[in-house]
Amino acid sequence: MIDFILHFDRYLGIVIENYGTLTYLFLFLIILCETGLVIMPLLPGDSLLFIAGTFAAKGSLSIGWILFLLSIAAIAGDTLNYFAGAYFKTGNRIIKKEYLEKTQQFFDRYGKKAIFMARFVPIVRTIAPFVAGAGKMDYKNFIFYNITGGLTWVFLFGLAGYFFGNVPIIADNLTMVIFGIIILSTLPPIVEWFKSWYNTKI
Repeated sequence: MIDFILHFDRYLGIVIENYGTLTYLFLFLIILCETGLVIMPLLPGDSLLFIAGTFAAKGSLSIGWILFLLSIAAIAGDTLNYFAGAYFKTGNRIIKKEYLEKTQQFFDRYGKKAIFMARFVPIVRTIAPFVAGAGKMDYKNFIFYNITGGLTWVFLFGLAGYFFGNVPIIADNLTMVIFGIIILSTLPPIVEWFKSWYNTKI
């Protein structure tokens, strides 16, 4: 899994070469599973969007189709997760306890906006809609932040890859860039955890 995430560009290139337009389905399903299946929080959402954008800039994929299809996948995934949470009511037997606690802290800090903010935090983005459904968050509020968050997330990372992914210094160090994206994505919850830990010590 780690190799798949860090070298996603290599795997995506193989998929494009062998399956052509079916690549869009491959990307769609990964985003749908990462956002829609609470048991799949470690799939490479941020880096996938960035790498897909770089391949679009090369002409191997269409940036229009990427933005359109993956936006639908992101919104549909969160919606599926929300209703799964409403159905199961609690994730204690489905989600790791530390993931659940981290997500609850996210909701405590950001309230309704947590659905939007969670889009940019790995693991939390997968669990947040499930927790929202289990906590009976008003669906009108949920769908608003779901749509705005999904569109912002897909367009931000997809277009970043499209416009900057083939800049020589980035293209020549793509693995490091992917690693950097992962680090930057996970930095906010780490900072919040450190603040919480520090506050309990003083």
